[in-house]
Amino acid sequence: MSWLDTIIQGILLGGLYALFAAGLSLVFGIMRLVNLAHGDLIVLAAFLVLLLVSALGLNPFAAAAVALPVMFALGWALQFLVLNRTLGNDILPPLLVTFGLSVVIQNGLLEGFSADSRRISVGALETASLKIGPVSIGAMPLLTFLSAVGVIVALNLVFYRTPLGRAFRATSDDSATAGLMGIRAERIFATATGLAMMVVTIAALYLGTRANFDPTMGPARLIYAFEAVIIGGLGSFWGTLAGGIIIGVAQTVGAAINPEWQILAGHIAFLLVLVVRPRGLFPRAVD
Repeated sequence: MSWLDTIIQGILLGGLYALFAAGLSLVFGIMRLVNLAHGDLIVLAAFLVLLLVSALGLNPFAAAAVALPVMFALGWALQFLVLNRTLGNDILPPLLVTFGLSVVIQNGLLEGFSADSRRISVGALETASLKIGPVSIGAMPLLTFLSAVGVIVALNLVFYRTPLGRAFRATSDDSATAGLMGIRAERIFATATGLAMMVVTIAALYLGTRANFDPTMGPARLIYAFEAVIIGGLGSFWGTLAGGIIIGVAQTVGAAINPEWQILAGHIAFLLVLVVRPRGLFPRAVD
């Protein structure tokens, strides 16, 4: 039963990693843009939620709802005014610009909030749990996983069942031809990044409520996000969820064997999947 509990906790942890990765998967699937500042944007959103909770006395979930349009606007402006200028056949400009953005965000947060770690309190939910037979499931981990599934379902519906989704797919396949049909690729790309920032805000809510966070932890979240996206297959939303679950289960199993192996076990699982399936489990993106 202890191993069953370990695996269940790993699956629930995978939901958090899937939330980290979903926005990254959306942006890469549409623009082939690798955003090295993605982890720092998650931390920025977590501090925004914390600021709203502290300054306005809002419930963390209400604060996240307020932060959603703010982060959408930030993502839209960032893509439209800055990142669109870096897109092209050369992958180096986006990498350099987003790396610089990562440094700016980290140092800005250090100046504004210091290096102290913070946490967003959700009261009784932090210790609440659901007993299912011999297994106890924490309320927050379960809520995180259900939110991850909800985000993946919502992204799939938007991507495959709406006019906006058709515009996403058209600009992803051939932005020049889409432009001839009246689709403005630069605005579609900006909207995609705005949506990704909304997903980032949801991920930030659960990051801040489930663990301590500080201004310098963004790169580690970026690594987990990259691994989940690559395991699942570039551009595949359900694959991203599967990738997050694989990393989460590997980490909890590794920690059960030896606590020092937790992080290493996740990286080993990532490498093993790459050996067996170099393009990931469910690749959508094509060259």
